[in-house]
Amino acid sequence: MLNKQEKDMPSRLIVAGTDTNVGKTIVSSLLVNKLDAHYWKPVQCGDLDTGGDSATIKKLSGIKENRIIPEAYRLKMPASPNQAAAAEGITIDKENLKLPNHAGALVVELAGGLMVPLRDDWLQIDQVKVWNLPIVLVARSGLGTLNHTLLSIEAMQNRNIRVHTIILNGEKHEANYRTLREIVSEKIDIEELDIQPI
Repeated sequence: MLNKQEKDMPSRLIVAGTDTNVGKTIVSSLLVNKLDAHYWKPVQCGDLDTGGDSATIKKLSGIKENRIIPEAYRLKMPASPNQAAAAEGITIDKENLKLPNHAGALVVELAGGLMVPLRDDWLQIDQVKVWNLPIVLVARSGLGTLNHTLLSIEAMQNRNIRVHTIILNGEKHEANYRTLREIVSEKIDIEELDIQPI
């Protein structure tokens, strides 16, 4: 997906992670450039003083400000969205999480993992189902990734969410790559990167 041309590569997709700090923003920046896409981080929790992930995307990809769609929520606390919103006395409204009215290529980067609560009654994966875009799942390459990655895939498959690609990020771990290749459907591409999260 990142290193080759694909006829079936979606131009609108979601970058999800098996955890926080697995490299979603780096992968998002690579995809923004590859697809010549706009970027949207619906919910930013913490790092507001540095501009959050949108500022990192701008720095890494070199895209212009007009290709970065403003966040629906910019929350001060580096925590799950439900907790960060509660700390500011607000509740995340699903109506504010509608996909941007943008017809071209779009990369949507989630806040943390799929099962992170946006509200106490609405998980991030529930919102992903509403958006109905294919997923690029970013996971660590090393020890622990099999459980986190397979649980994430199972959660998406149980909701009929299409997983397009799994990206294992970090020092190469051939045994984990082979194990995932054997277990997951042939319809899911698996790639390896060795880029440390920022």
